[in-house]
Amino acid sequence: MRILLAEDDLLLGEGLQAGLQQQGFQVDWVQHGHDAAHAGPLNPYAAAVLDVGLPGRDGIAVLRAWRQAGHALPVLLLTARDALDDRIRGLDSGADDYVIKPVDLLELAARLRALVRRAHGQPQERLQARQVTLDPAARTVQQAGQAVALSAREFDLLHLLMLNAGRVLSREQIEQQLYSWGREVDSNAVEVHVHHLRRKLGSALIQTVRGVGYVLLKTEPLR
Repeated sequence: MRILLAEDDLLLGEGLQAGLQQQGFQVDWVQHGHDAAHAGPLNPYAAAVLDVGLPGRDGIAVLRAWRQAGHALPVLLLTARDALDDRIRGLDSGADDYVIKPVDLLELAARLRALVRRAHGQPQERLQARQVTLDPAARTVQQAGQAVALSAREFDLLHLLMLNAGRVLSREQIEQQLYSWGREVDSNAVEVHVHHLRRKLGSALIQTVRGVGYVLLKTEPLR
């Protein structure tokens, strides 16, 4: 999933970006409040992590601007341990969650997965479609109880399609979620990954909608 990270502390920002990427997130990192305010509405992020103390425009001001403009992007705030007022103001301004500094990376990743899952109406931690089970935290996939080995990009694509089961996603929408800023994308990358998933999981799970994109069928189609 592609997320926006807004953190002005260079050391912390680098650490969070690298750590979240290891957890399977695609991370666009900005260090200024004005950059965060513009990036959020312009990109299809799955979630955003906002430091409250951003320069130029603090995280709560950025959040309020997004909410006033009608942007429902899930937002997690980073706050100082003693900043209770900031946490209350943030939640009242539309934040979905917060994490207290110093940040525990595993907790942050778990909270982000929960925000994304809830935003897609998925109540369970593991995603299920037919005989395929995907565990976002462990980054594992099973089919009929048997482990299936996927590349990192194949896993990310399957995760995206399962979160949006029954909804057709265009190639552009898929690319926007699978790749962060500065990543070159081969013109047929999505098609190649879909082909590999079909080979490993069966051809019926992911359907091509001609001229539109791809859809994962959560249940067997009616005949």
